[in-house]
Amino acid sequence: VQLVESGGGLVQPGGSLRLSCAASGFTFEDYGMSWVRQAPGKGLEWVCAISWNGASTAYAESMKGRFTISRDNAKNTVYLQMNSLKPEDTAVYYCVVVAYPEYWGQGTQVTVSS
Repeated sequence: VQLVESGGGLVQPGGSLRLSCAASGFTFEDYGMSWVRQAPGKGLEWVCAISWNGASTAYAESMKGRFTISRDNAKNTVYLQMNSLKPEDTAVYYCVVVAYPEYWGQGTQVTVSS
């Protein structure tokens, strides 16, 4: 299993970013995917999840209405569209295979700052 996150960067409060996670080494279309994040000096925080076919999604309360998870099974990629970003969204973001939580990518840094 290999997960490669990308798309992070520095953005001003209120801005947007779209993260991508390219997956390989397993049958991507069969598995639900999640995004989790880790802010500086804090523990892991679950962000959102999407079912194998994209029909079902779930979000942490603080992300509802601002973040959108999606996937393209033809490209073995899961996305996280983040809008109305806040300084407290600053973190390293990771995608995780729901069934294989022991596998992690390198993450992508998101910094929200003016």
